[in-house]
Amino acid sequence: MSKSAIDALAIDLDRLESDIEAVNGIGRVAGQPGINRVSFSDADMAGRRWLMGRMEEAGLEARMDAVGNVFGRWNCGSGPVVMAGSHLDTVPQGGPLDGTLGVCAALEAVRAMKGAGIAPARPVEVVCTADEEGRFGGMLGSQAICGEVGPDWIARAVDDSGLRLAEAMRMQGLDPEAAVARDASDIAVFLELHIEQGPVLARAGVPIGIVDAISGVFNWTVTLTGEANHSGTTPMDGRRDAFRGLADFGAAIPAILAHVGGPDTRLTVGKVALDPNFPHSIAGAAVFSVIGRDVDEAVMRDLAGACRAEILEAADRNGLGSDIAEQSWLPPTRLHDEVAGRLIEIARRSGLEARMMASGAGHDVQTFAHHCPAGLIFVPSIGGISHAPAEWTDWADIERGANVLTRAIAAFAT
Repeated sequence: MSKSAIDALAIDLDRLESDIEAVNGIGRVAGQPGINRVSFSDADMAGRRWLMGRMEEAGLEARMDAVGNVFGRWNCGSGPVVMAGSHLDTVPQGGPLDGTLGVCAALEAVRAMKGAGIAPARPVEVVCTADEEGRFGGMLGSQAICGEVGPDWIARAVDDSGLRLAEAMRMQGLDPEAAVARDASDIAVFLELHIEQGPVLARAGVPIGIVDAISGVFNWTVTLTGEANHSGTTPMDGRRDAFRGLADFGAAIPAILAHVGGPDTRLTVGKVALDPNFPHSIAGAAVFSVIGRDVDEAVMRDLAGACRAEILEAADRNGLGSDIAEQSWLPPTRLHDEVAGRLIEIARRSGLEARMMASGAGHDVQTFAHHCPAGLIFVPSIGGISHAPAEWTDWADIERGANVLTRAIAAFAT
């Protein structure tokens, strides 16, 4: 297939818009904002069944594996597949495009190629991964496909409420003991289209981002233990106030970043619980998350060391005990240079300005990148908002990104 024929490929935006609106009708809850397709909920599974129906309508062989990954295969040509997709599960009260765009655009790309009469030299698969949002930790779907997790890991995984992943899967008719890993040699390339989830492209007025690196992330749960007491009778100099230790650490974040951080460093306290959580009581315990990110693992190590030192100092100053539970450490991921280069070329041949950039958020592509060539395309997010009901991208930008994805799938498949 010639470059000019690939450059002429175009998606049907009305059809893509219809798909996105249809699947987002699943997971809307009366009285709650946003989309609620939390992994392994009834809404999540309904979304996957909806997708399988749309895949079959497009002439693809649709199946769901034992952990909930959905595949739609265009059986053409021979050899390893070109795989493209993302996820449909959401955070609670999430946005309408995170993951959803990548799945629906990959399906639309196949329909556009079929409509143009293209006969690929190798098979093409659309994939919708399970639990990308990490309700049970990690990125279950892509990690299971790539053989990074299996039944033993699933048996240990629990969510914040204590629900076991294996139980959640069985409730939806899935099999936590089955092996679903694919041979890495069966995947020629994995491609993902995603909203940026940040403000960089929108601020620069650039329609396409091609990701060359994804930040690593460490995830801690910190517990500071003091003494609960009456807020009116306990003198200020006699308190062991766990909240004050938390506040001291929070106030130190700018200094930590100035000392060891870089332009791609992110440090967040995102979840906090005080006990007792009552206006007239001094907090005897503070439990909070610490999430650190950077594209350089050496910076991550320095960041973690500085955080640990500051937590211990805050505890000592306030007479508190401390415990740091290191939940996970995911190193940064470099994406495939040649794939990124081809994506930049395809975007520019399409008349679109494109820039190389890092991703501060994790995506399925980083799992696949450890096992096969992989590439990630970004489109701008209005206001940089994501994981929230106000998440949105202009339809014109969606069309541009979906066309780049379609032309990339065609280029790699032919």
